[in-house]
Amino acid sequence: MRTTYVAGNWKMNMDKASSVVLVKELVEKLRGCKNKIMIAPPFVYLDVISDLVKDSNIILGAQNMAATDNGAHTGEVSVSMLKDLGVKTVILGHSERRYEFGECDELINMKVLRALANGLDVIICIGELLAQREVGRAEKVCERQLNSALMGVSKEQLSHVTIAYEPVWAIGTGKTATPEDAQQIHSYARKVIEKMYDEEAAKNIVIQYGGSMNVKNYQELLSQPDIDGGLIGGASLTAETFIPICNG
Repeated sequence: MRTTYVAGNWKMNMDKASSVVLVKELVEKLRGCKNKIMIAPPFVYLDVISDLVKDSNIILGAQNMAATDNGAHTGEVSVSMLKDLGVKTVILGHSERRYEFGECDELINMKVLRALANGLDVIICIGELLAQREVGRAEKVCERQLNSALMGVSKEQLSHVTIAYEPVWAIGTGKTATPEDAQQIHSYARKVIEKMYDEEAAKNIVIQYGGSMNVKNYQELLSQPDIDGGLIGGASLTAETFIPICNG
């Protein structure tokens, strides 16, 4: 049976002091939460937050990682560096990495394979642009991104993979797909996984919704049969808006 998984992606927000205050409150108030919870702060706060979530039920995540190992790669952060700080999972292929920073499918696949080979769990983001949805290509875009990101990933490794569907037009805009629209893509993504692997793999994989889930719409979204949690952006920046979603 799939476990509801709520991940907070802080993006390039917060400062050190407010991060500490927020995480201390999350650790206290989410103690005993039945759902799986992760937070992904900016790289520069991972060290201090690692100490705060140690021995708690909150998983420490990173927002991205390098496709290469340590070396002459100015500005990059390697998988071994993340693990050294206590990071357990990494978000890869986020739409802002794809469309703002030009990360291609092949690069994302390289990162996925490196993360899994080095013992990190991954959240793989997929999602279509508004223009792609308007011409009826949302499913095909998501299928292409899934096929590419999971190239070379074994069924055994798939247990360490979560998929996050994030319609690009709903990221940080306040817009959200209707629960029915989101369910349609989630269901289709599960069919793609079945075609790539098998029925068991499709049944077990967790698929989050990542398009402006908030305290007003999370219950309706999570009630859909193929939506297994959320990749939360803005609503993860305060305890008041994140904790209710975490509790599902």
